[in-house]
Amino acid sequence: MGCLAFFKDFFLGFWDYETPKVMVVKDRKLGVIYRAVQLLVITYFIWHVFISQKAYQETETRPESSVYTKMRGVAMMGDSVQDTTEYVRPSEGGDVISTILRREVTHDQTQGTCAEHYSVANANCTNDSDCTQGETDFDGHGQRTGRCIPYYNYTFKTCEIKTWCPIEEYAAVREPAMEKAINFTVFIKNSIHFPKFKVLRGNIKPNKPKKLLRCHYHPVTNPYCPVFRLGFIAAQAREKFSELCRTGGIIGVFINWKCDFDKDPSECRPTYSFRRLDMRKNLPSSGYYYRFAKYYHKDGVEYRTLIKAYGIRLDVIVQGYAGRFSLIPTIISIVTAMTSVGICSIICDWIMLTFIDKNEVFSEMKFDDVSKKPSQPITTDLTLTSYGSTHSDLSDGVPL
Repeated sequence: MGCLAFFKDFFLGFWDYETPKVMVVKDRKLGVIYRAVQLLVITYFIWHVFISQKAYQETETRPESSVYTKMRGVAMMGDSVQDTTEYVRPSEGGDVISTILRREVTHDQTQGTCAEHYSVANANCTNDSDCTQGETDFDGHGQRTGRCIPYYNYTFKTCEIKTWCPIEEYAAVREPAMEKAINFTVFIKNSIHFPKFKVLRGNIKPNKPKKLLRCHYHPVTNPYCPVFRLGFIAAQAREKFSELCRTGGIIGVFINWKCDFDKDPSECRPTYSFRRLDMRKNLPSSGYYYRFAKYYHKDGVEYRTLIKAYGIRLDVIVQGYAGRFSLIPTIISIVTAMTSVGICSIICDWIMLTFIDKNEVFSEMKFDDVSKKPSQPITTDLTLTSYGSTHSDLSDGVPL
């Protein structure tokens, strides 16, 4: 019976309507705290949520984008003229493009046998027994023949290997840096599409293509001229161009689209920022270089020129964000703001019931104890049991 009565009371009580009791506390300090907290909450939602974050908009953060790059400039490296065919990789352009600033060239290499470099592990020797025939060291340059020979024109010996001879560490010639490349320009064309809003934007004006041949980017005077000097890019990334010529480096070109489509889409313009991406403080892994070779034949023998190229690699990274007014996020934000205002009452109730001198009196007035049944219930057609007014006025001057 006890269990059945419990479930019966629970079922009947489930359909009861509960309403909070309003109690006015005329305490100046508590009132100031209450209004101050309300002001902070309302200011936060109006300024930060609605004005700054634009919470009334639906957004798109993953647009579709394409990038095309092209570098221009001519400079002298020694006695030879260097144009884009010589120093730009890859030649077809894309979201990654690099330019050679300095070279270390090993001329006239051919397949044969020669001495291994002395820095390779176990390469130094005194006789043939120190060299194992057929052994290959992955940090070395080739396969060992089993012979111990003099290291080129030096007196000490290293193991003989089968490889492209002479090896790079011995025969490489360091060419001077192409410092005039500081005036080379790179053209970065970017198109971005926001499929949710069906808006396509580009960072150049299609009706003025000839202007791109003689302009340079400026955020105010030339925002639609994405032509950047390499010196400008290095300076914006806070790097010395002379140091980049020596070690090379990887620089990120960030194209940021932040668009508000409540305004005219023509006002949606990209901003550019530059930052070095490789860890220059970690010397073994800093910088940027790569190797390639040019092959040719002479007297029926195949030769190659091995080139170790140091340069700047530009990684173009496109980031897009767009928003437009929508009723659903607006309603959600307004409801959230109205709900958050209720935090003010919770904070002030806690202060009232904890720190104010009359906290016990306030507690009795705020919470009614309805656990006891009346001793003589009155049964009529309409039974009304009142446990207090739904509105209480507590003043400091009124005795409680």
